[in-house]
Amino acid sequence: MLGRWFKKVFSQPKQQSQDIEKSKKQQDAQSINPSLPRTLLLLKDQFGQSPDFTVRSLSGHPAEPSGMAVCYFAGLIDRKLLTNLIEGLIHEDSDNNQNQTNPSQMASRLLEKLPSGHMQIIRNEDQLFTEILSGSAVIIINNCPFALAVMISGGARRSVEEPSSQTVVRGPKEGFTEDITTNIALVRRKIRSPKLKFETHDIGQLTHTTVVLAYIEDVANTDVVKEINLRLQSIDTDSILESGYIEEFIQDTPLSPFPMIIDTERPDTVAGSLLDGQVAVLVDGTPFALIAPVTFFNFFQTPEDYYQRYDISTFLRCLRLVAFLVSLLLPSLYIALTTFQQEMIPTTLLISLTAQREGTPFPALVEALLMEITFEVIREAGVRMPRVIGPAISIVGALVIGQAAVEAGLVSGAIVIVVSFTAISNFAIPYFSMSSAIRLLRFVLMFLAGFLGLFGILAGLIPLLAHLLSLKSFGVDYFMPFGPFFKSNMKDLVLRAPWWAMKTRPHEKSGKNRMRQAPYQYPKGTSNRLDDMKESEQ
Repeated sequence: MLGRWFKKVFSQPKQQSQDIEKSKKQQDAQSINPSLPRTLLLLKDQFGQSPDFTVRSLSGHPAEPSGMAVCYFAGLIDRKLLTNLIEGLIHEDSDNNQNQTNPSQMASRLLEKLPSGHMQIIRNEDQLFTEILSGSAVIIINNCPFALAVMISGGARRSVEEPSSQTVVRGPKEGFTEDITTNIALVRRKIRSPKLKFETHDIGQLTHTTVVLAYIEDVANTDVVKEINLRLQSIDTDSILESGYIEEFIQDTPLSPFPMIIDTERPDTVAGSLLDGQVAVLVDGTPFALIAPVTFFNFFQTPEDYYQRYDISTFLRCLRLVAFLVSLLLPSLYIALTTFQQEMIPTTLLISLTAQREGTPFPALVEALLMEITFEVIREAGVRMPRVIGPAISIVGALVIGQAAVEAGLVSGAIVIVVSFTAISNFAIPYFSMSSAIRLLRFVLMFLAGFLGLFGILAGLIPLLAHLLSLKSFGVDYFMPFGPFFKSNMKDLVLRAPWWAMKTRPHEKSGKNRMRQAPYQYPKGTSNRLDDMKESEQ
């Protein structure tokens, strides 16, 4: 009910007006004027006095019958490719003057002979502006009713480096960059199959951001691919600056604190998800790709789980789930037990806790809130501070939390241990979006424990579990494989089975091709093989 009300209030039905506006824009799209001087005036009027906008005339005065010019933004193009392009244009221009060909024939010859792999014809002004702003060099020929756009985008870009937010001990060290072409290449190097598909969307009325949907044909669920495509096409906004914009526009249950989409900087994570039947969304200008659909347990799995032994991976997954429970429940349990249910604490420990809290002026709830909020402020400050003074903040935080507050009698020593262990457990959760959700829910449970004790915690956990069971991510149940139960998916959940045992892809996420590998992949070993050879010889 609450979700429907918010949807009604915040997303007013404007489909009809949007359709009218789109048709009006299409009608307003002006064709390119064949006169080269007038087109150049139009471009200079649009881009003003931008110092990086360059117009290079190739055939004398633009008003001459054989006039030709190349327009581009200097910071958006590759200078080496531009030099090759201009050399080719000069060569073709000399042939044109010798043979006296008309402008349209000249443009056709350029399309055939210029040394560029990506050229297209532009017929209206909006497309002309968009191509120049996207890093294309636009060739305009006098008395020609269309222009040619040559994609030679380049300029200063960050090289491929190790991801800063998702590091691994064993595994590839490469991460996505802000350039979407590089990111697509990083994925394609890992999945060298023609079935790997990329579909492009142009989103943002002002930013015209390139958004790419990636999936593997037959492996991905076609309904999910269609649904994500529809949601991407329905986005009508001014700007897309980061994949977080896309995530909020397309995710299910936007009011839920739990993330419905995974974001990652790692190409191997995207490749692994695509091979499991999931879909990835890459956004130009950001190193974070989105993966959908996901389940709750995907947020406790890392790519490193698949690169090391299955028994170690299983142990680490169990450890992460314990860290999740500690991060969510430990402060609220401390408040409930020390305030309402003291009889559940062993006598020796209760005497020690009572002695520590004897001089503190606040109840356990206020004490815990003070410490949690202080830690959150220090963590936020540590993220925003320059790296040079980051250690100083850590020292101040440690002194404030660990020593000064206890010595001043504001808080007890026990709550310092509780908050510290809770914070460390929160860092053990692999994905930041899930750990942030737990940070918020922890405060809710602390308030419930402060007023109702353990019954308050239960009153919070039961609706939370019901909420998790009701969630869906692009049609896939969020709490799968427990709700609904799928036995085949249990091989890669908390327990990670060996690779030779994981024959099928996850249920519900994948499409019709569910077989991951051939059966009977169990390794026989050298000794067994030698025994077989001896038996065959006998």
